[in-house]
Parts: sequence; C-alpha cells; structure tokens
Amino acid sequence: MINNNVSSASPVASTVATASTPQTAQAPEGGSASATTLVGEPTPAEAKAIAADAYVYGVPLVDQYKTMHAFSIDKTNPQYQGPFNSILNIARVFTPVDTAFVTPNSDTPYSFAGLDLRAEPVVMTIPEMEKDRYFVFQLLDLYTFNFDYMGSRTTGNGGGTYVIAGPKWQGEIPEGIDKVIRSETDLVTVVGRTQLFNPADLDNVKKIQDGYKVQSLSAFLGTPPPAAAPEVAWIKPLPPGDDRTPEFFDQLAFLLQFAQPPHPSETGLREQFARIGIVPGQPFDASKLPPELQSALNEGMAEGQKWIDAKRASLGGKTDMLFGNREFLKNDYVARATGTQVGIGANSREEAMYPILDKDADGQPLDGSKGKYTLSFAQGQLPPVNAFWSVTMYNLPQQLLVKNPIDRYLINSPMLPGLKKDADGGLTIYVQSESPGRDMESNWLPAPNGPFVMFLRYYWPKQELLDDQWKTPAVIKAS
Repeated sequence: MINNNVSSASPVASTVATASTPQTAQAPEGGSASATTLVGEPTPAEAKAIAADAYVYGVPLVDQYKTMHAFSIDKTNPQYQGPFNSILNIARVFTPVDTAFVTPNSDTPYSFAGLDLRAEPVVMTIPEMEKDRYFVFQLLDLYTFNFDYMGSRTTGNGGGTYVIAGPKWQGEIPEGIDKVIRSETDLVTVVGRTQLFNPADLDNVKKIQDGYKVQSLSAFLGTPPPAAAPEVAWIKPLPPGDDRTPEFFDQLAFLLQFAQPPHPSETGLREQFARIGIVPGQPFDASKLPPELQSALNEGMAEGQKWIDAKRASLGGKTDMLFGNREFLKNDYVARATGTQVGIGANSREEAMYPILDKDADGQPLDGSKGKYTLSFAQGQLPPVNAFWSVTMYNLPQQLLVKNPIDRYLINSPMLPGLKKDADGGLTIYVQSESPGRDMESNWLPAPNGPFVMFLRYYWPKQELLDDQWKTPAVIKAS
C-alpha cells in the first residue's frame, strides 16, 4: 500500500486504514520496464492497487506541472510569466482574472520563478528591506514539498545570496553565498510574496521586487556556462475533467524523469509503478493494455480519489498538516494529494496556516443565495500572528476569487484602521452577496450568489496558533 516505509502511527497509515487500501504486490526481482510494458504480469486486482497508489502519488506532480507549464513553458498562455530561470514580479495583488491555480492569495504581490536545474544551479539574490515588512520565498519541488524557505521568518530582512541546486549537482560552493539549498527534483517552483501595507505602498513593493534577482551560477561567477541540458518535448497538461483518465499516467511517467533518482524510501514504490508501465520519461499508452487492465486502472484511480475525498472530509477546516517538507509529511501521500486539491502551493504551517471556513456553526454549507453570515472576533482576540492575517472569499467549485461590485476579495489586518469596531470593541465581518448597508460596507466581504468557501491566512503564526490554543471563530448564519 502507499504508506511505503511509514510507521503505522503515521497520518497516512491511519488514513489508508480507514479507506481500506488494498495491499500492492511486491515488485519482481531484476529488470526494468519499457514503455507500457508490464513487468511481472500483474493481475487486474494488483493493477488496480498499483494504479490507486500511483494516482495518489502523482496528483501533486501532475497538478504542479499544470501551473509550471502555464507560467514557464507555454508562451501562448495568458498566465505565462517568463522562461525558466528568470523571475517575474507581479506588482499588483491577484484578482478574479488570475486562474492558473486555485485559492490564490490576494494579500501580497507575487514573484514567480520556474527553475530548471538540470544543467547547473541558479543563484537567487534578495535585497535588504524594512524590518517590519513581511516577505517570503517558498521553494516547492515537483512533488510539491516545501523543501526550503527564504524570508522574514527564516533568513531575516537583511538580504542574502542563495544557491539553489538540483539533485545531481556536485560542484564547489562559491564565495559570497549565504546558503546552498538542495532540491530533490530538477524542476522547482519559487513563489515569492512581499507584503503590501496599503494601496499607496505599491511603489515601495515595486522597488523591493526590482531587487530580486535570479541568474545561473555561471553567470553569477562570470564563467563559461556548462553544456546545456537536453531539449525537452514538453507535453500539454491534462485539461480539466481529464485528470482521472489513463492519460494521467502518461503525464506522471513524463514528469518522473525530472524526479530522478527516487528518494530511497520510494524505490519500491517506483518499482511497483513500473509493473503497470509507468517508467520515468517513457510514454504510457493505456490503449495497448488488455481491456481488463484498462478497467483496473480506471478503478484504481477512482479508489485513490476516494482516499483523498475521505481525507478532505476529515479535516474539519484544518489544513496545516497537509503542507510541508518530506520530513514533516513523512511520505503521507494521501495528505500531500489532498493538499494539492485543497490549495496547491500552500505554505508550511510555521510560515502560514490556512483554516478553511466552508460550513456555518450549524454544519451547513456556506451559500450566498441562501443566507447572510457574520465572522466575529471578540475584543482582544484577533488572530495571533507575527506578520498579518486575512480572510479571503472563493467561489465553489472553482475555488477562485469572486468578482464583486467593490472589487474586494478579502479583509485583512492591514485594513483594520478602516474597519468599524463593534460596540464592545470586537470586530464583525459581514459575509453576504449584497451590501449590508452603507454604514457597514467597510466590513463587507462580498460573497457570490451561490456556494462559497473562505480561507483564513495566518502569516508567521505565533506559538498559541501552532499549539492550537487560539481557536478560529465559527461562521454564524443570520436568522
């Protein structure tokens, strides 16, 4: 089963146990598989079990590739940000027109860099900035592990120079480098967030972003570059709705070539994948398999999605255990896949926590066509954070920002001076599809006229949040 090398006390073991995951057979001894060639002739039952494991394992890679393809590969895509190993700064906050990934943050102007580390490392330079301005650069590998950070919490606001290297690099560390950061995969996504205090602060953010720099190691050193990495025939990502067809496994096989060598804890798992023809860098064509094995693949994908759905239903709005590095997640592939579908690219809990509000205090789904709601913080009980907090509105099922007449997609702590306090000193946010009235419009978070979900973001949470001593208030439906 997919809790490969994980103790029975781990999150994935308990999740898998409740989902009744079938046990995959042991990999055969010796040999390697070619494209869509079955190793060990698995039975349909074995193929279904392996397909379920491969689906859960692959969901993060396949979804991460969609964003990477849109941002760094497909120049015709309106979401294109620039070629690999360059940085693009977006000197604005996200709006409903930004649809490349679900649940985007609209608090902080973004900076993006897609890295291809096959030929050589890259060097990233960060300028010094004010001590009270929060910023973070989150490094995600192809698995979506948050494998390292640069930012206010981890490296401080004094600036620095960092080498980001792929799994095969063995060069010498040059002088003037503050840290060498290693990735398990050749492809990396860097997501930067720079705090915007208010609209008038945008020019200051632009100046900071202008100081962010990404360059190859050879360019940094002023030396001749190494031989270029081989050209890649990038495949098109799966369109929406095709994620649960056998083409998914072709995408996974393609992407695994950039995740070599496998982590030692996953060698057996990769051998299992090869048994149904999923081999790094080799095409996978399900149509060449016997009909009974094609059916088994489809059944396995459906089974894997059931595990993810069960995990998501068990969260109770708490998502902070779904994101982190490999050591934190302990190879809990179900949690990792669930995090991908809840909100790909979320930060590790030490950096930010993301409680989800999708039901009211009575356990009913939130729906702007069926009621009006409030979210209230008692006096002195605002979220305890070192940086700032926000509550952002998304429609369902798309999980995208909601277009509205006042162009407001969130309410956050920098907005507090303009919000009205309750008579007792608390703070009430009005969540509804229509204005609550001119007097309270400052506290209005517009909702769609239909189902919705809200994500709270607690940036750089204080210890009482990490220890679960401070509780997020419930959403109250107006009578």
